[in-house]
This record gives sequence, C-alpha cells and structure tokens, in this order.
Amino acid sequence: MHDPLPADDDELRAWLTALRTPGLGPGGLRQWLDRSGGDIHAALAQLHRDGATFDPAARAWLARPDEARLAQDLAWLAEPGHRLLRCTDADFPPQLEHIPQPPAVLFVAGDPSLLLHPQVAIVGARAASASGMAHARAFARTLAGAGFTITSGMADGIDGAAHAAALDAGAKALAVIGTGPDRVYPRKHHALARRLAEHGALVSEFPPGTAARPDHFPRRNRIISGLALGVLVIEAGLRSGSLITARLAAEQGREVFALPGSIHNPLASGCHRLIRDGARLVEHASEIVELLAPAARSLGLELAARLSEEGAGEAVMTTVADPDYRRLLSALGHEPATMEELVQRTGLSTGTLSSMLLMLELDGRIERRPGNAYQAMPLPLQA
Repeated sequence: MHDPLPADDDELRAWLTALRTPGLGPGGLRQWLDRSGGDIHAALAQLHRDGATFDPAARAWLARPDEARLAQDLAWLAEPGHRLLRCTDADFPPQLEHIPQPPAVLFVAGDPSLLLHPQVAIVGARAASASGMAHARAFARTLAGAGFTITSGMADGIDGAAHAAALDAGAKALAVIGTGPDRVYPRKHHALARRLAEHGALVSEFPPGTAARPDHFPRRNRIISGLALGVLVIEAGLRSGSLITARLAAEQGREVFALPGSIHNPLASGCHRLIRDGARLVEHASEIVELLAPAARSLGLELAARLSEEGAGEAVMTTVADPDYRRLLSALGHEPATMEELVQRTGLSTGTLSSMLLMLELDGRIERRPGNAYQAMPLPLQA
C-alpha cells in the first residue's frame, strides 16, 4: 500500500489528471474550474459525476488514470527549477487572461517571474539570410538593454538568433515551445535550451513527453504573441508561420512591427505584406522601445493590482531587504537614470537590473520615465 501523497503533490496530481483528460483542452478545463470556484479537486469531482458528456476515452481516463504517466509528470515537476504555473496562481501572467483560448497551465523550466516582465517577441524565417540573422541579434541586444525580455519560439533561424543574442548580452530570454518541456525541437538547439532554462525560461502548455506536431506550433504562437507587448517580424515568406504570430498579435491588440527588406528578397515579402496590412515599419529598435514604454507601465500597474488583490504584495515588498536592491535604490538618486547609467553605477547586469526594476516598480518604489529612464519615488512622510 502506497503512502498518501503530500498535499502539494496531491493537488498537482489533480491538475495533471484534468490536464491529460482526452478532449478536455485548456478551454474546457477553465470552464470546469469556473464552475467549481477555482478548486481543482471540486472540478475533477464534477468531471467524474458528469463524465457521460465526454467521449469514451475521457471517461476511461477519469475512471483509471495512467499512474505511471502521472508519476513521470510529477517527477519532472519535482526537479529544481521546474514549475507548473496554474491559471489560479497569483503570478500567472495576467496578459494571457485577455487572449482567445488562454492556456490553463504552463510548464516552466527556469524563472517563472520572467512571464510577468514586459516582453517583445522577435520571430521570423527559419532559413534566414545572414543579414536577417544580424538584424535579429542587433534588435534583441538593444531591446534587452532597454529592459525588455526577449520572447520567441526557439525555432531555427531568427528565433534562435534572438534568444542567443539576449543571453550573450547578459539579459533574459524566454522561449515558448511546441513540445513538452522535456523535449527539444529542433534537436540542434539542445545547448540553447539549456541556456534558456538556466538564464531565462522555457515555457510550454504541453505536458512532459509531448512530441512536436504541426498543430502544436500555431497553438504555441498565440502564447508568444499573448505574452508580448509587441511582435517584431524579421524576414518572413508569404507562407511563414511568423505571419500567424503577427496575425494573432493584431487580434490580441498587441503592436506588430515589421522590418522592411529588398523587393528581390522573397523573405521580405511577408514583412511587406504585414506593413501593407497595418504593421508598423521599423528601422531602429529605439522606435519599438519608445512606443511600448507606456504599455510596459500599464502591464506593471495591472500586475501590481492583481498581486494586491491576491494578497501577494508582501512578497514584492520584501525584495528591498536584499543588498543588491539597496545598492540599486542608492544608485537611482533623485534624478531619472537610464539602464546604461544604472549598469555603470551598480555593476549589475542588464538582465538582473531589468528584473529588479520591475519588482521595485510594482512595489511603487520607482517610476518609469520617458526615454526608458527610472526614478526613485519619494518615501511617504511618517505620521
């Protein structure tokens, strides 16, 4: 006879059981959660009672889940740096709540707080040209230096170049993948996947063991565009999957940027179509930074309100006990300071500073100013 699971594992097991129910999907799981007040155990109990509404495979799974498969899922989650981020968690990214068909859970290898950071998605052709790869690296470095997390899909070409450039610059990068979190696709990106898990995050809505399938990548794309404040397309043919990401971004109310190219380059035709359809033509990363700064501020305010409602604000406020945070607050002084100035004053990396600045902004201790500068807020007078 097996010992009972610890309470946390028992709850995770319930989520995994529901997640793997055939035919349920993220939308169905969210509906059952809504009916049960967000309680996964109550949702599973209702699924058992109303199982007749599902197909035979779902009824069979709910009656007798594959314990070996669930044990493998739990073993993956038990490894350091792994997390099942649930839509009922206070730190589930609020920007995903406003997209069509939001995910119910996200498997994360790495730092889950990156999903709360202001992000720019950089996507484009797998068979990119040398100049396209150079553009991806340059834009990623500049945007990361401005405090944005670089998000993409870890595909070959533009995606991988953007991820690697951000990491090489000491900044953060986030990859949303179309496989389980324990799989790497394409296989050539094993080293990149390890770097992302160590210095950024790998994110998937698919459970461990899920192989790559063509229909997974459009589903992945809605999460890439949903997490980001804007999507930059660098080189895309007329049938590129990057155009799907751009279309989803536009439908989700995100900004879409496209880099123009030569009329003789077939990989520029997709970008030119996007521009004709209303995407913003950009030539310099500073254009993106200037346009997205207000949206980044709005995201911070929304997140702060959500954390306050969930009673999680105390966790944010404890960050200032850290000596690095005290050093940063001292370096800010009374005048606005840019990211470059703060790097020089503190000796901290851009990636570290961007994370710290976000937490301080959510705590109301600093304010983002025009030109991607930051200023300390005056402390309230004591009564």
